[in-house]
Parts: sequence; structure tokens; C-alpha cells
Amino acid sequence: MNVVPQISAFDLLADIERRSLAHAAGMPEQIEAPGLWRGIGFRVGDRFLASTIADVNEILSVPPLTHVPGTRHWVLGVANVRGVLAPVIDLKTFLGGTRTITTDSSRVLLVRQQAGSVGLLVDEVLGQRNFVNTQKLENAELDENYARFVYESYVLGDVQWSLFSMAELVRAPDFLAA
Repeated sequence: MNVVPQISAFDLLADIERRSLAHAAGMPEQIEAPGLWRGIGFRVGDRFLASTIADVNEILSVPPLTHVPGTRHWVLGVANVRGVLAPVIDLKTFLGGTRTITTDSSRVLLVRQQAGSVGLLVDEVLGQRNFVNTQKLENAELDENYARFVYESYVLGDVQWSLFSMAELVRAPDFLAA
């Protein structure tokens, strides 16, 4: 008589996971492709910007805000994000534009900074964007309000995309002086 060894459900699932991971190709953001840049695309006014996926911790619908007296005109207030207060900045106003009119498309990009997270109000989030070196433009950004945070520009279809450094933004002295 043949005796079949009994295997527990846990051991069976662990074996399936081990074999699956051994053959996994990797997540799209983990696959390296020379000359390829990936990020989150968003719109501020009529400008199309993109930041690295690592720079944007979370994308939120516009939360209820509490005004904070004595702050700069581009600070919209603070939001309670899962029990943590995060200041919310109107990115377009900070960069020298007019106040963003909040619509159903408006979103808040949650970005980590030294003292916690900060929310950046943008007109619209446009999802993941991929750029290759052949789409790179020579002149990155001409507007000085944006130029200090833009390190490259690409053209995709008829749209110019500027790569926006959230790390530079949250370290800027005028941003920190909110």
C-alpha cells in the first residue's frame, strides 16, 4: 500500500508562492530599460508636469481644509489625513499663478518632507507617464518660477512635459517659509 505524505494547506500555499516568485518577471516599475523615465503626470494650469513615482506618496481627492491664520496666500489650510495634519499648498499659486479653482478633477499630491507630509493641490492627475531619451527637449524650462524645480522636458505627442522635482520644491527656502 502506498502512503501519500500529508501536506498542510499552509505548506502547499508557501510552495505555490515560492514557485511563482521564482518565475515572476517583476513589476513594470522594477524592470530597467535604458533611457526610460517613469513618473506620475499631472496638470497645473496649462502646464503638464511629471514627478517620480517615489516623490508622490499618495494621491487624494481634495479633503476638507481648515484655514490657518498668518500663513502665506498659497497655503490653503491643513487637512486631516488619517489622523495626521498635513498642510495643503496651492501649487499653481506658489509658482506665481492664480489660485486654482477646485473641480472634480482636482487632486492633492501628498509629498514627504522633513517635518512630515505636505499636500499639493493640482488641477488634475493624468496617471503614469513614460518618456524616452529621444523625446527629450534641449531647453527644459523658460519660466523662472518653474525652472528651479524642472530638470528636464520631454515632448509626448503634442504635449510638452516638464519633469518636476518634488524634492527641490520641499527644500526651497520660500516654500519652507509658509
